[in-house]
Amino acid sequence: MPKFELTYKPFGEHAILIEWPSEISEEVLSNIVGFKNKIEEDINLQDIIVGYNSLVLVSEYKIEEVNEKMYSLNELYKQPLKTETQKTTHWEIPVCYDQQFGVDLEYISKTNAMAIEEIIRLHTEPIYTVYFVGFLPGFLYLGGLNERIAIPRKSTPRMRVPKGSVAIGGNQTGIYPDESSGGWNIIGNSPISFFDVKKDSPCFAKTGDTISFKPVSFEKYKKIENLNTVKND
Repeated sequence: MPKFELTYKPFGEHAILIEWPSEISEEVLSNIVGFKNKIEEDINLQDIIVGYNSLVLVSEYKIEEVNEKMYSLNELYKQPLKTETQKTTHWEIPVCYDQQFGVDLEYISKTNAMAIEEIIRLHTEPIYTVYFVGFLPGFLYLGGLNERIAIPRKSTPRMRVPKGSVAIGGNQTGIYPDESSGGWNIIGNSPISFFDVKKDSPCFAKTGDTISFKPVSFEKYKKIENLNTVKND
């Protein structure tokens, strides 16, 4: 596995930030996950937070001699990484793209000069990679969006984005797991639950998993909503 030039920084008194090159790529993601697995095997931490190109290592206690800790981490990074322990799952997510849900489809259509049907086709065509879960509990940040349907986030965020909204922000796509404010462009809605605090694994997907979107009719959407199920391979 290729090695990258990492940077290490104190992140408050209880955490260390490790950063990879600023790019969204599966090669960087694989390296991040491999190092995360290695750290979990060798170091006892309160939490490890994954980002597109970063890890935040959170300690229960104040980190003393932080420079020595960062040096030790870099020495650990030079050792073989634990990529073989990462088991991933592919998830198929139903989405209704009816315009009652896809309230920004017409705007994207005009801005990007393409038919709404083409936007939907290009959105459902890729296999997306889950880079990390954040912003809201269960919010999946997905890589792999076709650049033809990329569109900037709204300059003024909405105060209320409905639960299950599937949206595009820049060159990313994601699903709002719960009602919240948000500035991404909404193109549809999924009827399944993305976060349930009562479950052992509140968010069914994890970093490294893959996602595909399956368009469904409003009638099918309502049936799935009633069942509240998610299909996985």
